Formats: sequence, structure tokens, C-alpha cells
Amino acid sequence: MSELNVGDAVPELRVTPDKYLPHRYAGASGDFNPIHIDPEFAKMVGLPNNILHGLYSMGLVARANAALSGGDPRALKRLSVQFRGMGAPEQEIVVTGTVKSVDGNRVTVDTIAAQGDNQIIRNAEAELEL
Repeated sequence: MSELNVGDAVPELRVTPDKYLPHRYAGASGDFNPIHIDPEFAKMVGLPNNILHGLYSMGLVARANAALSGGDPRALKRLSVQFRGMGAPEQEIVVTGTVKSVDGNRVTVDTIAAQGDNQIIRNAEAELEL
């Protein structure tokens, strides 16, 4: 991306996790909590269906911000997020961001990940060295 300025929108990342993503992510992360992989269990504990792992959503925020450096994850120097909503498989996740500050080659981006009106991650802040 060319020169960034405070207030610039960063490119959106749009991902639609398939229904098997929670199972694959459980295997990769070691988090086999049944609210992620068992729809019937999730409903039994009051959820509408099985939900995505929060760390998967955080990974999308990291990926969207790393795209500012051509996809190099080493550019991401700091990432903080607030998990605020539950993500669902088979619904598009849109990660958006706005440049908050620029200091030399350091850029800070405010980021949100949402499924429709449901902000699953908000108040996220990524610091990159570009």
C-alpha cells in the first residue's frame, strides 16, 4: 500500500468460514470446546448454534492488518483486541480498519471484525512497522 495517512481506510478483508472451519481450527489450536464443534451442545447451553473460535477471528484481524505490508506477518508488532460478539460459521466476516496514527514507518490501525451488524471484534488496535 502507498503512503498511509491518519483517517485512511485500509483494504477490507472478507472471509466466509465454511461449516467445517470450527472443526479444522479445533484440530489446529487444540481447543475442542464443544460450543465450537457440536451444534447440539451449543444449543443446549443457550447458543443459537456452534460458534467460531475467538482466536480464529483475531487471526483474521491480524491477517487484514498484515496485508498493509504485502502480507508479511513480521510487520505486525502489536495487536490488541476486544472479543465482543460470537462469530458463526457460514456467515461472511468483514474486517475493516482506519489508520489511527502514523509515526515514521510505524502505523497504528483501529480495526473491527463484523458479521453483519454483529461486531465480533471491536476496539482492536494493530501496530505495524512498514
